[in-house]
Amino acid sequence: MRWCGLVLAAGAGTRFGGPKGLARTAEGETWVGRAVAMLDAAGCPEILVAVGARADDVAALVPASARVVVVPDWADGLGATLRAGLDAAASLDVDALVVTPVDTPDAPPSAVVRVLDRARQAAGAPAAVLARAVYAGRPGHPVVIGRDHWDGVRAGLAGDTGAGRYLTAHHALDVGCGDLWSGHDVDRPSPSSRRYTPRYDHDDDQGADRGP
Repeated sequence: MRWCGLVLAAGAGTRFGGPKGLARTAEGETWVGRAVAMLDAAGCPEILVAVGARADDVAALVPASARVVVVPDWADGLGATLRAGLDAAASLDVDALVVTPVDTPDAPPSAVVRVLDRARQAAGAPAAVLARAVYAGRPGHPVVIGRDHWDGVRAGLAGDTGAGRYLTAHHALDVGCGDLWSGHDVDRPSPSSRRYTPRYDHDDDQGADRGP
């Protein structure tokens, strides 16, 4: 199965204090860099990073191995970001898209590998795959969306509504990954374990929280 990865990094992150695409770990590693490295370690042949809020600043942090997708209507919500990612993936010779948000810096490559493997086993054709990781019964990421589902997912995107409803309605395969990591995203900064980039000082960009 041919696939590509999509990192959602377009949100303004109001609750977080700024775009999560600019965040770093306590050790100074960028979250967007970690997300790209995670997908790369999982064997992803091509990686897209969707940017919106502070697009130029976030794009400057994206590793050269990934392709930046600018989302002009990012402020409309998560749906716009995922739509831009699907549109970019449509030009690639791939069967499926693996989606992960930038605000899960602790996500391991093993979660992507497991969800992909189970999705391949369950689907009758590569482009028909539809699966998501679950943690203690709670849906999370990564999410695998086969090309056969892209139009259907795109039709249901609006505001901050992403692919979740489509995945549920079309009986996406739930793949337990709770033994690999917690599955939690980072909604608010934790000074003990995370820090901002210096450019967050005096940041006036406080748009609506569209989070990845």
